[in-house]
Amino acid sequence: MLRRLTRRSAQTRVRTQTRSHEGARRRGRAFVAAAVLSSLLAACDGGTASSAGADAATGATANAARAHDADANPRAAQAVKLMKIAVPAQSGQSRAEVYAQVRRMTALGKQMFFDPSLSGSGKMSCASCHSPDHAFTPANSLGVQMGGADMRRQGMRAVPTLKYLQAVPAFAEHYHDSDDEGDESVDAGPTGGLTWDGRVDRASDQARIPLLSTFEMASSPKKVAAAVRAAPYAGAFREAFGARVFDDDDATWKAVLKSLETFEQSPEVFYPYTSKYDAYLAGKATLTAAEMRGLQLFNDEKRGNCASCHISQRAKDGSPPQFSDFGLIAVGVPRNRALAVNRDRRFYDLGACGPERTDLGHRAEFCGLFRTPTLRNVALKQSFFHNGIYHSLEDVLRFYARRDTNPEAFYPVVKGKVEKFDDLPRRYWANLNTDPPFDRKPGDAPVFSDAEIKDVIAFLGTLTDGWQPGAH
Repeated sequence: MLRRLTRRSAQTRVRTQTRSHEGARRRGRAFVAAAVLSSLLAACDGGTASSAGADAATGATANAARAHDADANPRAAQAVKLMKIAVPAQSGQSRAEVYAQVRRMTALGKQMFFDPSLSGSGKMSCASCHSPDHAFTPANSLGVQMGGADMRRQGMRAVPTLKYLQAVPAFAEHYHDSDDEGDESVDAGPTGGLTWDGRVDRASDQARIPLLSTFEMASSPKKVAAAVRAAPYAGAFREAFGARVFDDDDATWKAVLKSLETFEQSPEVFYPYTSKYDAYLAGKATLTAAEMRGLQLFNDEKRGNCASCHISQRAKDGSPPQFSDFGLIAVGVPRNRALAVNRDRRFYDLGACGPERTDLGHRAEFCGLFRTPTLRNVALKQSFFHNGIYHSLEDVLRFYARRDTNPEAFYPVVKGKVEKFDDLPRRYWANLNTDPPFDRKPGDAPVFSDAEIKDVIAFLGTLTDGWQPGAH
């Protein structure tokens, strides 16, 4: 019973991956605005990043809005829907006026994304930990980032990407497809939410996490409002939100969040679908022999079984795969002893059951579960898993391939005995995933050889955006 709630079997995941993606995408529409803003601000722990690579973002949403033939361009059509969520039409407001407002908010959102004055330290912007040049992940290889009022506070979780989060559904303990999407009787388990632990769905709730966290941006609504009043774009802010927007800190705060939200709705920047794999699915590119071998290993439910959580095929409606089913799962990642919080041997980051999330703290079946991230642009990342324990795809894949065949390579060995799953108390081990590749035991052959790991990495490289015909 416990495991049924915390993981899907490999067979069920493979059987339902297409309809689960479609269901997540459809259900997520009601929460898209929240997901967009939330992902923008999620886990912004610190670091430095250039604004290079985001220059084209300012007009992206506006360009989509101006697409007259939206039905022929699903991405543009979705952008228009997002705009309508972000800017509800007022009585007597024309479509042109709504689009003009969207353009203003997009431009403001971009400026604020790179503005360190919004933070308590005056040194950290959203881009500090979400670099456009690294798929909106950190530009450095730190496991977690530094922040706080003095920029010396260490976070406790790795910074996720901001890309391809437009379809994340609201958190549900028991995720089911509707009848028109698949088998409604299949319980997909805990799914969704906008953080590693899935604890919030709404933009207003999520925004408070990084902006107000003492070890992240360490700011406050009052400080943010004061910073915007003094910013070079204050005049544009008044133009977008009214001459009296600065009269009330709360109104200013909400307008800031709305602008950031709208900026993140730029499809050309945040969900462009321009990878080689997207071209391959469209019949416009050919995978190399190594990439194809890697794809086959990725999909093989008896080997890598990666596609059971990181969906690799198109949905029924033909939309591109997100490379995540948004499910929460426990894989037993080793404890990262470089984190300050882990100096306390009694401390455990248990994901969905705490400490950051509190509503499920009494539910043992949720302990150790973290939301499955997208693998799009994963080759640009420099730290992996919720605690940033690994810094290369080679290390990640070795862990998946050998967690159970060679545990001594990943966990402490004390007096000749391997202390397996050292970052999860034994009482929660029943929550751990045991589907392939985690169905082996010491003495068995690892699921991947070193050569096969290289092939899978070659395939993962095809998920990086910006591929051009003729590129290798």
